[in-house]
Amino acid sequence: MAESRTWRVIQWATGNVGSRALRTVIEHPRMELVGLWVSSPGKVGKDAGELCGLGPMGVKATHSLEELVALDADCVLYMRQGTDWDEICALLESGKNIVTTRGDFHNPARMDPVLRERVEQACRTGNASVYSTGSSPGFVTEALAIPLMALQRRHGLLTIDEYADVSSRNSPKMLFQVMGFGAPMAPFDQQRAEHLKGDFGSSLSQIADAVGLEVDEIEAFGELSPAQSDVTIAAGTVPAGTVGAMRTTITCKSGGRPVMRFRANWYVTQDIEHDWDLRESGWRIATEGDTPVKVDITFPVTAEEYAAYTPGLTAHRPVNAIPAVCAAPPGIRTTADLPQILPIFG
Repeated sequence: MAESRTWRVIQWATGNVGSRALRTVIEHPRMELVGLWVSSPGKVGKDAGELCGLGPMGVKATHSLEELVALDADCVLYMRQGTDWDEICALLESGKNIVTTRGDFHNPARMDPVLRERVEQACRTGNASVYSTGSSPGFVTEALAIPLMALQRRHGLLTIDEYADVSSRNSPKMLFQVMGFGAPMAPFDQQRAEHLKGDFGSSLSQIADAVGLEVDEIEAFGELSPAQSDVTIAAGTVPAGTVGAMRTTITCKSGGRPVMRFRANWYVTQDIEHDWDLRESGWRIATEGDTPVKVDITFPVTAEEYAAYTPGLTAHRPVNAIPAVCAAPPGIRTTADLPQILPIFG
C-alpha cells in the first residue's frame, strides 16, 4: 500500500455515514473526489464540499447514473439506502470498483445464485471488484475476529456483544416509533431479528467458512426487557414497565454446534429487569477454545459528542479499503481474501 498514487472516487449518497465518507475522501491526501450521487432532488447541483460542511470544491451532486458511469473513476463508495442491482452492475461493468456499507456481499456463498452470477459477470466485464464492509458488521465481525481466532488451535465459540446506549439521542420518532423504546411489553417482532440475520449471519458465516467451520444453520431471535423505573432521556420519558432495552442474537452453527454469535444490546437505561450485563457503548469480543481471550472496546467520547462520532466508525473503514479493493482480482471480495486494510495518512 506504499504505492504513490491518487485514487479517483465517486461518493454514492449523503446520509450520516455517506456525508462522513464524502468529507473524508475530500480531505484524504491520496484521493480525489470526481463525482457525487444524491437521492434528494434538493441536493442536485449542490457543491459536494458544501454538502458535507466544507467549502466549495468544484464537484456538483447529480442523480444521474449515466453521468457518473461515464466518469473516469477508480472506485465508488456505495452508501445509499437499499441496493439497486442495476446501478451496482452498471458501475462494475464500467470498470469501477465498489466498496459498500450495504451488507449484500459479506458472504458470496450465501447470495442468491442467480444474483451472484449477475454481479460476478459484471465484475468480469469491467475487471472490477465489489466489497462490503463497515464497523458492524465488518470490522468487529470480520477484521477483528480473525486475529483473535488466530491465537487458537481448538475453536469453541466466538461471541461479539455490541452495546449501544441510545439515551443521548434526541430522536423521538426513531427511538419510540421505529425502535419501540417506551412501548408496552409485547413479544419481540421476529422480522427485526430476521433483518439483522441477513447482514450479520452472512458476515459471521464468511469467517467461519473460511476457517473450515462450514455454517449449516443461522438462528436469530430477539428479547425485550422493561425499565425498572421511569427514566428521562434526550428524546423524552420511558415509563417503568415499558421497553427499556432490547437484545437480538444471531448464531451461526456448524454441525449443530454454535461457533459464531453476535448480540446487539441496545438500551436507554441499564436499570432493567433482566441481567444482561449491559455496559457502556462499545463491543466485547470473547473467544472460547484452547486459548480463550476477551477484549473490551469502548468509545472515549462524551454523550454530547457521541452522535457526531459514530458515523466515522462505519465510514472510515470503507474509505481505507479503497486501495486494497482496487488492487484486488475482479469479483466479489471478502475480508477473508483481501489483504489487511491499512489506512493511508500521507
